[in-house]
Amino acid sequence: MLRRRARLALAALAGEAAVGYPQALHRVLPHPVVGLGALIDAGERRLNRPDRSPSERRIAGVATVAAAAGVAALAGLFAARLPGPAPVLAATLGLAQRSLHDHVAAVALALEADDLDAARLAVGRIVGRDTDALDASGVAAAAIESLAESFNDGVVAPAFWLVVAGLPGLYAYKAVNTADSLIGHKEPRWRDFGWAAARTDDVMNLAPARLAGALIAAAGGRSAGWRVMARDARRHASPNAGWPEAAMAGALGVRLGGPVAYDGVMTERPTFGEGPAPTPGDLRRALDIHVRACGLLWAAVAVGGRAWRP
Repeated sequence: MLRRRARLALAALAGEAAVGYPQALHRVLPHPVVGLGALIDAGERRLNRPDRSPSERRIAGVATVAAAAGVAALAGLFAARLPGPAPVLAATLGLAQRSLHDHVAAVALALEADDLDAARLAVGRIVGRDTDALDASGVAAAAIESLAESFNDGVVAPAFWLVVAGLPGLYAYKAVNTADSLIGHKEPRWRDFGWAAARTDDVMNLAPARLAGALIAAAGGRSAGWRVMARDARRHASPNAGWPEAAMAGALGVRLGGPVAYDGVMTERPTFGEGPAPTPGDLRRALDIHVRACGLLWAAVAVGGRAWRP
């Protein structure tokens, strides 16, 4: 069974890298994550009422995440039983190698053209921080950090859960990860309701995030990737995001993290790495590392699937 799931994951990784999720298709058939987001948002509006106690909000948040993950897993189970190439096509919907590369490459192209306004606009599509006042180095840093963290959330973790639990596992992971991005925040409105989303996402990313960091460090080809990851990963507020970000900082020989602004409010963050601030050229090198790390992931899935003895 694991061999079969590994073959499915390998085919889906190759298919998604080749074509991604075409924009023409997106206009007529929104990505399934959009539907998951709508379901979670509806649950939040209906159940996260200010007149409820913190414990009631937490229970409502648990129910919302469980419902979203359950619906997603059932959809995955249905897709897995479809004939022909349909399961592979369904699996590609949970992966984001190509789309992640394309979004970050758009930032790199704008920086290389010395069009800072376009670069700020492009990076604003993939990060939550304020981008209007970022210089070229700040834009490059934001894009590199997003690329590293999303390599786990959009590539390694979905592939991991696809191999471990098939399409139901992949879709359940996407539901939990989507819930975390929408409601897993520390602000008063979401602190209790989003608790289950944040904690479940942390647990489901424990192994994949460390694997993602290792793949980036290996793809970087520098011992500093491993050293900085081992030293700095735990500085991050998240138990998982620091692993790929620190590995990328070490692999590039740059400094990531540090203070950023969200909605006009400066937020202090730890730093990763020990080099200078990133340049636009470093962003292009980060994209190359992303491509190589994806290739290493493919190899790991292929070797792991062949080596498995039921």
